[in-house]
Amino acid sequence: MATQICPNCKVDSFNWKVDEEESPLTIWDCGNCNYRAFENESDEQNCSKCGKKTESKLKDDKKEYWWCSNCNTTEIIKTAPNNVYKK
Repeated sequence: MATQICPNCKVDSFNWKVDEEESPLTIWDCGNCNYRAFENESDEQNCSKCGKKTESKLKDDKKEYWWCSNCNTTEIIKTAPNNVYKK
């Protein structure tokens, strides 16, 4: 599986996996900075920058944002109050 550019550290080390025992969502992990985000695959749209349908909604413990796997741009949707985000 090809790696992607991590939206956190900007290194080409971002991989996804599906582990139903851990989460019903797709799990994205960075092998470089240990960043983790979760994706609901039904939340996908065309990227406003490159126009391709490669923009996914990712959530971590601090924020929810759109991330384009084609052009590696991010757009914050919302941040969690007090840095607490319920998955």
